[in-house]
This record gives sequence, C-alpha cells and structure tokens, in this order.
Amino acid sequence: MLAVKVPKKEAEKTRRKLLELGVLAKGYSIKREGDFVLFPVTGPVEGFEIAEAEFEKVERRPRSYREVVEVPDEIRPLLPSSFDIIGDIAIIELPEELMPHGRAIGEAILKVHRHIKAVFAKGSKVEGEYRVRELIHLAGEKRTETVHRENGIRLKLDVARVYYTPRLATERMRIFRKTRPGEIVFDMFAGVGPYSILLARKAKLVFAVDLNPWAVKYLEENIRLNKANNVVPILGDVRKVAGNVKADRVVMNLPKFADRFLREAMLSVKPGGVVHYYGFGPEEDLYSEHEAKIKATARELGLSVNFIERRKVRPYAPRQFNIAIDFKVE
Repeated sequence: MLAVKVPKKEAEKTRRKLLELGVLAKGYSIKREGDFVLFPVTGPVEGFEIAEAEFEKVERRPRSYREVVEVPDEIRPLLPSSFDIIGDIAIIELPEELMPHGRAIGEAILKVHRHIKAVFAKGSKVEGEYRVRELIHLAGEKRTETVHRENGIRLKLDVARVYYTPRLATERMRIFRKTRPGEIVFDMFAGVGPYSILLARKAKLVFAVDLNPWAVKYLEENIRLNKANNVVPILGDVRKVAGNVKADRVVMNLPKFADRFLREAMLSVKPGGVVHYYGFGPEEDLYSEHEAKIKATARELGLSVNFIERRKVRPYAPRQFNIAIDFKVE
C-alpha cells in the first residue's frame, strides 16, 4: 500500500495536510519506523516521500447501539434514536413492543458506550410530589447512584430517588450567564442542586429548597463536593420559606405546577428582581396562558411585571414544549 513517509517531528503537521487534501486512507492505523512515521494514502502525493508499506486495518467502532443490537426486523424501526446519560447510567424510553428485548438493547448500549456501566428503562412517567419514576434494570450494574458532570460542576445523585434531567444543562447555563456577581438567588425547587451549585459560582447567597429528603441529602453532598458553601439547603415546603427570603433572582423549575407558586415567587423577589418561570405549552400557543396567570397574580399583590424573554426550552410531548418565561417584578 502507498504511504507518505515523514520524520516524527513533522507527523502531526503532515497528518493535518493529508486530511485537508483528502488523501489519507481511512480504516488503517499509522505506522512508526524508527524516527519516521508512515501514513497510508490513497495515491501519490506531490511534495512528500512516497513508500510502500503494510498497514493494519482498524475496525470501525459502531456509533450507535442500533448498529449492533439484535431485534426482529419488524420492530427495528421502533428503536429509540437517543437516551439520557446521567453520569455512567443510561436511561432509555422503550415502547411496549421492545420491552421483551430490553436486555439485548441494554447490552448493545454497554458495548457501544464503554463509559456507561448501567442501563435502565423508564418504567413510568415522572409522578408524585418528589417527581420520580420507576426504573427497570436492563443491563450492567444494578445501582442507581452516580456522579454526573455538567457545566463544570459535579452532581452526585440517585436516579431512582430524585428528579434530574441532563436535558436542561444548556438552560441552566443560560441562567448562569444572566446572573450577576453578588446576587441573592432563591431556587424554589432545587432538587440535587444543578441550578443552585452552578449559580453559587456568581451569587453571594443561594437559598435552595426542596421537599424531597433524598434530594436535599444529595444537595448537601454536592455543596461539599463543589465547595459551594454559599448555598443554603432547606428541606421543606417552599410555601413556608417564601416571603422570608428576598432575592434578586428566583428560579421556578417546576414546569407542571409552577403556576401554583407564582404568589410565593413574587413575595420573595426584590423590586426589580427577575423570576425565571418554567411551564408546558401547546405548540400553537406556547405562552399566553402562563403570561395571563403571571399578570393576574401580580395584580392581586399590587405589583406589575415586565416580560423580558420567552423561549422554547425543549420538546416535551407531541406538539408540547417545555417553555421558559423571564420576567421582572416591580
């Protein structure tokens, strides 16, 4: 096979050039001979020393578990194209027809994604006041505790005991960028602290409240893990905390029921402070219903609101979206 032969010190520069020219042969490993490196090429390349060499073939690793999993052809189109990865745990949503093949799907995910150590299927919707779901073990280790990394922080959690979604990492960074140094933040539904721990890097103080004892247990661990000592973890009903906190910024990440806590949010934000409200909305009219409730609550309290930003955060269900509305309270 044809090869380009160059001294070791020129190897990286040569590799980039061959890629740029489109002549680097794919599927073969690079060869080293003494002080020289040989690159497999598809033909002669002007300006380089050309030699003959034998190269070992490199087997291409599959990019998706769907390339290796064995299921009947008639249900193959039902295989999900994506799944959540939390730390070293994968959580996949499988239609009923695929559940009998759950183990094969789990093993395929482990084979393709070497950093994943356990695979679970969603066994129910997120439900209950703690917002958790049943998980069905498919393959790998039978554990649900892990450490997840996002936005430069580490979050220890148990995916079976607390609510957490990695799909809001970009949204959490958006709020971080809006947070100003020295602010006081009120995270009304903090969970294990993905907002609180991140915002603590800028804020003077973060009050982080959650009703789930397991969430607060992991929140306390994450405060230590990230040295976020300006986060104040509070176990309890946010209604009992609201009004006792006066914050520059309030985070309401409870999209299914956030509208029920608008009064508490507005009583807890300083004049001119910002509330980050989350909800679910139909594709044809994402924001109107939520904005009407926000305005009505403000009127009841003798306050006014100024809407700053509206955005679709992510798809939630067919023709339904998780939305965010940022507003100032005066």
